[in-house]
Amino acid sequence: MSRRLSLTQAFVFLLRRDLLLALRNRAEYAMPLLFFVLVITLFPLALGALPELLARIAPGIIWVAALLAAMLSLDSIFRSDFDDGSLEQILLSAHPVAVLVLAKVSAHWLVTGLPLLIVAPLLAEMLGMPAVAQPTLLLTILIGTPILSLIGAIGVALTVGLRKGGIILSLLVLPLYVPVLIFAASATENAAMGFEVSAQIYMLLAFLFLSISLSPWATAAALRMSVS
Repeated sequence: MSRRLSLTQAFVFLLRRDLLLALRNRAEYAMPLLFFVLVITLFPLALGALPELLARIAPGIIWVAALLAAMLSLDSIFRSDFDDGSLEQILLSAHPVAVLVLAKVSAHWLVTGLPLLIVAPLLAEMLGMPAVAQPTLLLTILIGTPILSLIGAIGVALTVGLRKGGIILSLLVLPLYVPVLIFAASATENAAMGFEVSAQIYMLLAFLFLSISLSPWATAAALRMSVS
């Protein structure tokens, strides 16, 4: 990054750069979305014509698929930068590395998390989820998927220097994803039954604010350890 760029300009520059790279590699970045759709589509085929059962377990199905799709895309956050050497330039930048990391995580969410949010209502309708629960589902995806990207960035930073770090990455981030899965699926299920969901939403918001506050700094420190 140029020293003449302000911090805001550097953030926008890195965000736009990652979005352009994703646009040029559309097939690679479309895989998590296709995986998300395919996994959810297979459940009705496996369980058969049981609309009551599908409607009851739809929140869990959608969120497990979203979690797995997020894990599938995590390696793309820093891998290309590590391979072409631009990650070292980011670490040597005059700007706070944590802010630049946040730009890359934001780009990752726009490319992988936002499409899940867009297609989720169609898949929820296919599973027979009650209409009253679908706004809660969208809200949990809107809050929860950035958490997955922020937590996953730490794991990617720790394993980016490893040739076969996929299994290690899964072992690192999967336990941290479980609370998000529990509260998000629980909120959607409670909404479908007409119960209050504010407690689960507040917990997800707390996880989001905590992740935004801590994850970029932890990711920056992990990147320095991996590159050094």
